[in-house]
Amino acid sequence: MTLDEVQQTVDNWIKEYGVRYFSELTNTACLMEEVGELARVMARKYGDQSSKQSDLQYHLEDEMADVLWVLVCLANQTGVNLTEAFKKNIEKKTKRDATRHLQNDKLQK
Repeated sequence: MTLDEVQQTVDNWIKEYGVRYFSELTNTACLMEEVGELARVMARKYGDQSSKQSDLQYHLEDEMADVLWVLVCLANQTGVNLTEAFKKNIEKKTKRDATRHLQNDKLQK
């Protein structure tokens, strides 16, 4: 699925099942919540924290998808074409960091 297709799929779902988008402010808060849930999974799976029984309900792939979902909602609401935004972002990073990471001794280990 392309980013354009993802954006259209989310928009179709919202129109069919979601009644309407939450406000941009609410979705921004939802995005922060979802990122926090993703961080919880990462801290317990790859970090030093041990899991609690209540953590078993969280799954890495589902939390990543939740973050993507809300981000796509925000893009749709604000008229951002994620395909174009991502292309421009890659160009920016490539121009800015063309040699930066290659010269970083910390990454050469």
